[in-house]
Amino acid sequence: MKVILGIDPGLASTGYGVIHCSGSRFRCITHGTVRTSPKEGMGERLVKIHQGIMDIITTYDPEEAGIETVYFSKNSRSAIPVAQARGVVLYTLATRGVPFAEYTPLELKQAVVGNGRAEKIQVQKVLKMIFNLKELPAPDHAADALAAAFCHANFSGFRSHLTDSGTRHV
Repeated sequence: MKVILGIDPGLASTGYGVIHCSGSRFRCITHGTVRTSPKEGMGERLVKIHQGIMDIITTYDPEEAGIETVYFSKNSRSAIPVAQARGVVLYTLATRGVPFAEYTPLELKQAVVGNGRAEKIQVQKVLKMIFNLKELPAPDHAADALAAAFCHANFSGFRSHLTDSGTRHV
């Protein structure tokens, strides 16, 4: 059984989701957000994100991680703060030796729903079914992080199958 961490980086709210996967069976262990306040200084906010992700790694000991890439079509003003939060997340994973891969929002939706143009509510409904949750995963950032973990579980499983069968993955 493999433990995978999914992360949706953000400055105000960094989503996380931790899943167990065994073959084609998936179980959600936890999901939520690491929140920061705009009243805090930038340094304090980044430290809080770092510490939150460190705590999750320490508690759940993930073997790998999937991260949603930063995407900006409407609000480019938030690009730099989100990129800074993303940098802290990547740094935290690297210092703890957790290998990771990044996935676009389109790839996450494709992996979960089968349609890269799916609406967020569709993704949440399918995640609820996949993980047999009582409620829709929320908030949005936590749902996106679960989608990143699920997407990574499927892609990493495919890559290991290629490696196991002697096919070289480039």
